Amino acid sequence: MSRPKLPRKSTSIDMTAMCDVAFLLLSFFILTTKFKPSEAITVVTPSSVASKVAPDKDIVLITIDKNGKVFLSLDDESKKEYIANVLNTTKNLKIDSKAFAKSAFFGTSFSQLASFLTIPEPDRKGNLLPGIPIKDSTNNELVEWLKIINDSYQGQKINLLLKGDNLAKYPSFKSVLFAFKKNDFLKFQMVTNPESVPLGSDLSKMNLSKVDLPKSE
Repeated sequence: MSRPKLPRKSTSIDMTAMCDVAFLLLSFFILTTKFKPSEAITVVTPSSVASKVAPDKDIVLITIDKNGKVFLSLDDESKKEYIANVLNTTKNLKIDSKAFAKSAFFGTSFSQLASFLTIPEPDRKGNLLPGIPIKDSTNNELVEWLKIINDSYQGQKINLLLKGDNLAKYPSFKSVLFAFKKNDFLKFQMVTNPESVPLGSDLSKMNLSKVDLPKSE
């Protein structure tokens, strides 16, 4: 007896619904994505194998760009208001303490600080600013900045970070270190670009030697 033949059906699949869902998802991600804004101060930090994570609170960050210009950032708005009041009292700068506290960074001389704060935040680009003067020991305004910052913390711990561009020249670093020493800031952390330890290097061998191997019974 012959086997009955089953009718063959088409194996094609209607992909219309799947394409609609794919385009809806694509549209959703495009419309909800937030692109990273361009950095106000462009710095390419040197690489290192250090694994220590930078602190995220009570930060005082000194940034040196590739042209050797110096910028200052703080994360505590109450400290920045204190600093603004001190500058108004001691230097009669007549700056807006609220605008000063909202500023992400500072990159000009004391005499131009009031004008700096009137610049809209998106237009404050490091390449358009002169930076804090650190020409030499007699004209190093970073010394006074750090003194006022130290007073604002009133003995509390300050996490001092130094972020320098890989192309910055040594004289700029020397002037910043001079300001650190004048204010007894003898410990600080360098911000670098982390990378893995090269295999076969002395450091990798030392790390491997610290690994506890399982003991045999």
